[in-house]
Amino acid sequence: MKKITIAVIGAGCRGMYAYTPYLLENPNVGEVIAIAEPIKEKRELFKTMYNISNKNTFDTWEDLLSKEKIADALIIANNDGSHFEPAKLALEKGYHVLLEKPMSNNLDKIIKLGELAKKYNNQIFMVCHVLRYTPFFNKLKEIIDSKELGELVSIQHNENIGYWHFAHSYTRGNWRNSNETSPLILSKSCHDLDILLWLTGSKCKYISSFGNLIHMREDNFKEDMAYQCVNCLNEKECPYSSIKIYLEDDKIVRSLNAVHHNPTKENLQKAIIDGPYGRCVYKCDNNVVDHMVSILEFENKVTATFNLSAFTENCTRTIKLMFTHGEIGGNHIKNIIDIHKFSDDFHTVIHPTVNKSGHGGGDYALIKDFISLVVSNNKEIKASAIQSIESHIMAFAAEYSRLNYKVVNVDNFYQDAKNNKKISR
Repeated sequence: MKKITIAVIGAGCRGMYAYTPYLLENPNVGEVIAIAEPIKEKRELFKTMYNISNKNTFDTWEDLLSKEKIADALIIANNDGSHFEPAKLALEKGYHVLLEKPMSNNLDKIIKLGELAKKYNNQIFMVCHVLRYTPFFNKLKEIIDSKELGELVSIQHNENIGYWHFAHSYTRGNWRNSNETSPLILSKSCHDLDILLWLTGSKCKYISSFGNLIHMREDNFKEDMAYQCVNCLNEKECPYSSIKIYLEDDKIVRSLNAVHHNPTKENLQKAIIDGPYGRCVYKCDNNVVDHMVSILEFENKVTATFNLSAFTENCTRTIKLMFTHGEIGGNHIKNIIDIHKFSDDFHTVIHPTVNKSGHGGGDYALIKDFISLVVSNNKEIKASAIQSIESHIMAFAAEYSRLNYKVVNVDNFYQDAKNNKKISR
């Protein structure tokens, strides 16, 4: 097997810890040879971790892509608003591209990326829809396609964000404000919409959504609270306390790197004294919804509901699939699939084999497949950019529906966007 070279844009949680560790564990298949990251501490950490040379260490993606092509492939894992330009330039230079979701936070640029995917169809252009690579969702797809429970009729899919995760990423963190990044259903859940497309095997015809930000807002700031948790008289009783989440809870080990690039207890303590991750959740500049429900109808008449909520204990996905001759219940993180055929009195419980962590094994399997595709130049891509356009369009349509209280015809919405008709938000 040919050994490939990979350059990376963005040394954040996804760029540094989700995908590239596969190359450290499997140096025979490839190596990371370049990094572009504007934050010096993260850049230096990545450089050391992956033994990057000085000449291939760049402050910005513009610096990296100003050079002639230096690697076989490029992983783009910087912020949502800066995906389009490096992806376009990388494709033009001949790179194979693995692009973190969402593809962009701009509808026009997503459509243009779809056009670029068709234009540069001799290169691998793949989007990080990791759920398609998890043993859990692959098993569900296998059962659906087998028809052993009859025809699929309806799906109830829940994204349980977790109260602590919502406080971290969507109230204090990078994805808190849709004016700066993306609507929640795009940044958090475009790959949930993608998995619904994949499971149903059909295009989405109509979508209608409702949701609001009701809790983590200034209206709920009380007199005994403070702007920073370390000064708050109510901190001991508050589940969203940054002291609890970052110093006492072991749930978000990977996300601690977002608070400080070297997340020792001492560094974390300093970071929450006056940094953004130490802010009261009722005094942040967040505006994304904390709960949202979408109703979907697919062209094959399958219906689905998608419930997105901050107010859950665990950060997981739960699902119920209803068929003409049976039903399935599942919990992604617990890795449980409960199958019941109506003609039987018993349930069959399956625990799909997961060899690696990270989205239930999806992160590891995705990068493994990407490298294999680059080596073989196989165009049968499980999460191609062309396929990924639809889930992103659905996310924008869902947000449009939520804001305007309208049922949206997804195909018409897409055509209007392609024709540059103004879509009011």
